[in-house]
Amino acid sequence: MVASALFLLLWLAGLVWAVGDYYAGKPSEPKAAKSEASNLDKDEGGLKIVALGDSLTRGTGDAAGRGYVGYLTDRLTKRTEEDVKLVNLGINGQRSEQLAQQVKQAEVKRQLSSADIVLITIGGNDLFRGGQGLVEFDKQKPEEIEKKFLVNVNTILTEIRSVNKDATVYLIGLYNPFIEMAEGKEISAVIRQWNFATANLAAKFEKVVYVPTFDLFEQNVNEFLYTDKFHPNTKGYQLIADRVAALVAWKGKD
Repeated sequence: MVASALFLLLWLAGLVWAVGDYYAGKPSEPKAAKSEASNLDKDEGGLKIVALGDSLTRGTGDAAGRGYVGYLTDRLTKRTEEDVKLVNLGINGQRSEQLAQQVKQAEVKRQLSSADIVLITIGGNDLFRGGQGLVEFDKQKPEEIEKKFLVNVNTILTEIRSVNKDATVYLIGLYNPFIEMAEGKEISAVIRQWNFATANLAAKFEKVVYVPTFDLFEQNVNEFLYTDKFHPNTKGYQLIADRVAALVAWKGKD
């Protein structure tokens, strides 16, 4: 019994440290991915994708380091039989206020201006930074964070539309990695409200598609999580890629 209790405490401590250290830290600069292109040029043809956001955009937790962005690229390449060009501008640890500043950068605007598709994962770091989803979950604080988040997302989408009125933007919703914890139901209620508000905001913009992921992880969350019990694993990222791929209307050239 003592050994079991000690093991449980060590596991929980490690989990809190992994999430807390990751989300409390300074965002790292994006590393080049194999599928990235340095430029997107409208006259080159093919399908052009720009991916923005946090560690889910970077693919943290995926055995191949590709994440949903990489698997989505594979699916679209197979479907369209065209060249799919990708620029992955995701930054580990990034929060919405930081992405709101990133999309104002001249080079980022240049990349966005020629995109056919823009992918965004953002919000997990806003809501769960410091591991608060595990240790001190405050009912009121998420509401305050949500308000700031929505202001930032509105800025992000407005900036994208200012340089590109035609690209379809896919805004990926949050899932609950803590659903099997003691606070799981309480956290799920907050995330559902968060996702609902995000979807309503997305609906105010032309060609912005909100992509739900909560249901994908709800029943068997541990089957689709990485060992840090927060990020998706390869299966989890493939689920997200399949969900987005089903919503992409691009069929390639006639």
